[in-house]
Amino acid sequence: MALTKPLVFSSLLVATVCLPLTLSTKAHADDYSDLLDILRAKGSLTQREYNTLLSKHIHRTSTPTPQRATSSAPHTTRTASAASTHHTLGQGTRSIQSAYEDGIQFDPGAEGDAGTRAQLAADRAEASARSAQQALLSTQNMMNSSSVVRVAKYVPGKGLTFKAGPVDINFSGFINGFYTYNSPAGGRPVAGGVSTGSSGFDSSSVRNGLLPAGFLLKLSTTQSGIDMSAVLGMYPGVNNAKNGAFNANTGGSPVGLGTAGIDLRQVYVTFGTKEVGTFKVGRDLAIFGSDAILNDATLLSVGSTGSNAAPGNTSLGRIGVGYVYADWIPQISYVSPTIHGFQGSVGIFQPLDEFNFAGPNAAGENLSASSTQHSSPMVQGKGTYDFKIGGVQTRIWASFLVQHHQGLTDEAASLYENQHRSVMAEAGEIGAKITYRGFQGVAYYYRGSGLGTTGLFFDGVAANGRKRSSEGYYVQAMYNLTKKLKVVGSYGVSNLYQAPGETDSILVRRNQSEVGAVYYSLTDWLNLVGEFAHTESAAHNGNHNSDNSGSAGVILLF
Repeated sequence: MALTKPLVFSSLLVATVCLPLTLSTKAHADDYSDLLDILRAKGSLTQREYNTLLSKHIHRTSTPTPQRATSSAPHTTRTASAASTHHTLGQGTRSIQSAYEDGIQFDPGAEGDAGTRAQLAADRAEASARSAQQALLSTQNMMNSSSVVRVAKYVPGKGLTFKAGPVDINFSGFINGFYTYNSPAGGRPVAGGVSTGSSGFDSSSVRNGLLPAGFLLKLSTTQSGIDMSAVLGMYPGVNNAKNGAFNANTGGSPVGLGTAGIDLRQVYVTFGTKEVGTFKVGRDLAIFGSDAILNDATLLSVGSTGSNAAPGNTSLGRIGVGYVYADWIPQISYVSPTIHGFQGSVGIFQPLDEFNFAGPNAAGENLSASSTQHSSPMVQGKGTYDFKIGGVQTRIWASFLVQHHQGLTDEAASLYENQHRSVMAEAGEIGAKITYRGFQGVAYYYRGSGLGTTGLFFDGVAANGRKRSSEGYYVQAMYNLTKKLKVVGSYGVSNLYQAPGETDSILVRRNQSEVGAVYYSLTDWLNLVGEFAHTESAAHNGNHNSDNSGSAGVILLF
């Protein structure tokens, strides 16, 4: 025992003297001495633990390797010294290495073996690295798991898309509000006219524009190679609702304790593939007239007010003064894939009644017939062609509509002599849109027989059971003065002609309007709008009226 202690101290002395010589020659990546010093300074290691780890570290770093076999004499001296230290401390029942088992720490003595402590620190570092790698793999597996909801990159105007496993959940919408001042220019009443000119009173309102608010939820996924989606679109207004033939779109009721209306316009599913095309089942915007309204600039403003003293969910925009409203109709429709710019669509739709929108004349006689019998669906179809020449992007579209109306009645005079009297309503349209740099132009024309005006089958059939012809058009130009500021001007007309056998009456002959507007994109979401609109209505008997309106407001789209 007396010989052992001097030998230990001699070994440690040799190791201490030789260690700086070795380190000064070449630094090694596995030198943990600085780490041990830091851990001791922070109080993470006791003095005994520090001494033990440092001793083991000296032992480990002094073990010869093939690359160090040709090292200089100081290295050989260090190795021999460390080996002596290891031999001395290893006297007893087992060596330092055999003194470590899983979960057991062996303390070889008061001073300890520095090599043992260094090995323990290395083991801990390696264990920490393995733990970090396992945590990373676990996180990656969790992110790829179907139980994690992720958010796709946001694109302004495209809504928020959340990915829940194989399902994409998109939430988008818009909200608008306008102050509108309407000033009637006077005139005599026109049945079925859209101008407020004969009302005689100026009016102010805080209202929606052609769009109400809208909140759209779309779920999309692919199963068995089939792309499918489910869509729910809710369109509430800001003004009080009033029960009527047009439900939430009936003129409003500006009376205390009123509530806004909710218009569930969209409830449908789609399914298909890129190669076959897409099928749609449910309620959505119809085909005929859809391009006309979607390209109408007043979609983001007010246009013709319709009724400003008691505003409903929406204004008219250019509905009835350039095109017939496409409407949101239950349908089973199909859209083909796009082939060299061509795409087709066709569908069957819930048939709609002929409707006496004009009402009665001064004598109480209905100006138009009505119908409630339908043995076959409405059919609509459309073809589009998109192409680009130079820097000019162009879209051309054409569509048709047919519907059989049965059991026509004159509600004021009961049934016709032939109770099964029927007509086939028909209509066609064509339009074009061109875009070149900051300019965009739209030209559109429609013509129908039994189609009516303003709304589908509004006043399309005369009280004598004969179809009326109708036609209309609008032209529109828009130019971006800057990236944020654009100006728009448009003009549109809708004509309704008398049926054979009709005499001149107060029935509307022509609705027309001119609209000028300025749009400023304050942010990606928020747009400021200022607009002026002039609307005129004329009857077959010579009655005429007009009005002017100014609107200012905001529309937010997300």
